Amino acid sequence: MFNMNSFSLEGKIALVTGGAYGIGFAMAEALAKAGAKIAFNCRSESNLKKALADYNAKGIEAHGYIADVTKEDDVTKLVSDIKNELGVIDILVNNAGIIKRIPMLEMTADDFRQVVDIDLNGPFIMAKAVLPDMIAKGHGKIINVCSMMSELGRETVSAYAAAKGGLKMLTRNICSEFGEHNIQCNGIGPGYIATTQTAPLREKQADGSRHPFDQFIIAKTPAARWGKPEDLMGPTVFLASDASNFVNGHILYVDGGILAYIGKQP
Repeated sequence: MFNMNSFSLEGKIALVTGGAYGIGFAMAEALAKAGAKIAFNCRSESNLKKALADYNAKGIEAHGYIADVTKEDDVTKLVSDIKNELGVIDILVNNAGIIKRIPMLEMTADDFRQVVDIDLNGPFIMAKAVLPDMIAKGHGKIINVCSMMSELGRETVSAYAAAKGGLKMLTRNICSEFGEHNIQCNGIGPGYIATTQTAPLREKQADGSRHPFDQFIIAKTPAARWGKPEDLMGPTVFLASDASNFVNGHILYVDGGILAYIGKQP
């Protein structure tokens, strides 16, 4: 019989990659509020210190580590350190990622490889590192942060769209291979979220009008607004909790309805 305790994460250990700020921070905050112990990684000491202070300001006891998700030795040590200090990882959120907005004909192969390495190879390496303990425990949750670009293309984001499309299929493949071990792997596909990184795209123009890209997003979104990091909190807790134990290989798009909408007739 269902009860609301199915959403509780009490006693669970959650690792959020790239959880120092932005979307990752909001997802980690949600998991903490649901009862999970939080671990996160980032690649610099300065970001680590700032993030720990930000978590502390929210009343969250987070555990931060320096690690690069594209380096297998880093990831092996990261997972081992968390296991020794906190316990076996129950929930992995593959959030670490980058985007390079460069027209395809101007993008170098090295730039393309870097985006794919972080956004797709990173989640593969992380999942490989946590899956053995999840199999041994008989339960686990992996949440991959996908994108609307897992479904759509757009100018200047060829590498990002290729990586996020691949991440969608990696999500389904992890479901296919490990579902029998009571491991659920799902994705969250954020729409356009108002963060410090997207702030320049929402700045008012000199004449007081909206930025052209801001106008474009508002017109394409049935909700008529940008998303907020908090909009991802409920979906994250759902996919990390026992409430979603029969949801597997699914991408939950949190996009204000963009993917369902053809747009207004001009």
